[in-house]
Amino acid sequence: MHQRLPEWARRSIGRASAMSTVQKIIRERQIHTICEEGRCPNRAECYAQKTATFLLMGPVCTRACGFCQVTSGKAQPLDPAEPTKVAEAVQLLGLDYVVLTSVARDDLADQGASWFVATMTAIRQVRPQAEIEVLTPDFRGVVSCVQTVVQAKPACYNHNIETVERLQKTVRRGANWLNTLKVLRLVKELDPTIPTKSGLMLGHGETVPEILATLQALRAVQCDRLTLGQYLQPSQEHLPVQKYWTPEEFATLGGLARELGFTDVRSGPLVRSSYHAGQMGEVPALST
Repeated sequence: MHQRLPEWARRSIGRASAMSTVQKIIRERQIHTICEEGRCPNRAECYAQKTATFLLMGPVCTRACGFCQVTSGKAQPLDPAEPTKVAEAVQLLGLDYVVLTSVARDDLADQGASWFVATMTAIRQVRPQAEIEVLTPDFRGVVSCVQTVVQAKPACYNHNIETVERLQKTVRRGANWLNTLKVLRLVKELDPTIPTKSGLMLGHGETVPEILATLQALRAVQCDRLTLGQYLQPSQEHLPVQKYWTPEEFATLGGLARELGFTDVRSGPLVRSSYHAGQMGEVPALST
């Protein structure tokens, strides 16, 4: 049965004038953001603050996760100018903290790992003071792919586990629970100085014990930072929402996460993996 969207899961669409600067820069360069492609509920707020999360390697993903709004299908050829275009956007927006993510590119020999590095290099050439967080796919657990990105020294390495183990095959088609944990473990083995981060989207039918088991599994691979947010069904073709978790429940889960040892936790209905990403790690915090 369709559930009514509660007030706490609603977000203002914002004013067009406040969003226009970012949209103009993005569209002129024909680059992409997960804010747009993923229909993020915080898009208006972030655009008004002249920030965005860049989506690399085109808007078409080679996987088809049950929760994700990003188009799936046959991937597009890489735009050789994309790293430069993203760097230009970063410079024009004056960003000091940049988040790079991508679609899954299982069609590429290195699954896009070197593309992350090329974009990071281009950004550092024009904005050397900028810190760069990466939010990568699982690279199917291939060590060399993770190593390629780690060697580029991101400010934070983010890879989302998204849901509890029982629901992985339903929610994350083509992904693998063990590969996610492997990626996060590999980052720490390759470079213990790089903070790692992961996140869950709640509302798929998970239970509190399952959530806690997931958080314990993340801590077992030394994951440092955590985001917990509410899944919002992007269309009728996507998985339905099984439950809307309340702000109070998010606060409780966030507190439990901190007790498990996460150094920074963002927990709330509209929290997303790159929302206010640059503020994580500044001081220990618990947000709702």
